[in-house]
Amino acid sequence: MIRWLICLLVGMLFAVPLFAQSPEVAPDALVKKVTEDTLAIVRSDQDIRAGNRKKTIDLVETQILPYFDFTRMTRLAMGKNWRQADSQQQQTLVNEFRTLLVNTYASAFTDYKDQTVDIKPLRIESGDTDVVVRTVINQQNGQPPVAIDYNMEKIDNGWKVYDFTVEGVRWVQNYRNTFNNEVQNGGVDGLIKTLQDKNKSLAQASGK
Repeated sequence: MIRWLICLLVGMLFAVPLFAQSPEVAPDALVKKVTEDTLAIVRSDQDIRAGNRKKTIDLVETQILPYFDFTRMTRLAMGKNWRQADSQQQQTLVNEFRTLLVNTYASAFTDYKDQTVDIKPLRIESGDTDVVVRTVINQQNGQPPVAIDYNMEKIDNGWKVYDFTVEGVRWVQNYRNTFNNEVQNGGVDGLIKTLQDKNKSLAQASGK
């Protein structure tokens, strides 16, 4: 189930290029549109549902990166340790954390089982630039629904996701303790090496 949830979270953003976003598009409308488009893609793409990882990774690398705020995500995961890294280390951390997320989430596409998604009404005031869009995954076979919230920020060219919460667990911030322990034990370079080793292991396991 968790793998499918991850699939939906990332898959939501894969479909963004199908929906020409402008700064005026409301964040809940964006989530609704791209979620519906993504579910249609997953239902119809037999290669993805059959586990074609290369096709999925290619899709992630070409479509998702412009629509995630990976710098903010990495900064959130690093917490106070972000200031210990110089500019080159910060960029490497962003790249490696992005790769980790892409490698991890790309393995989720084979678990889709015709779940549906409800988007909760969003109260947003003029001038708001940081919102939470709340959604509910309706599962099959009588299983309880699952709540997923998207933390989104408005920048010059529209809204981006910088974190998300699944059943009360803040996914990006959940990395903070792990990252902090790595920095305490081996410094920023130690964390970078850990991320590089993890990404190498994931790539080898997938046959990439």
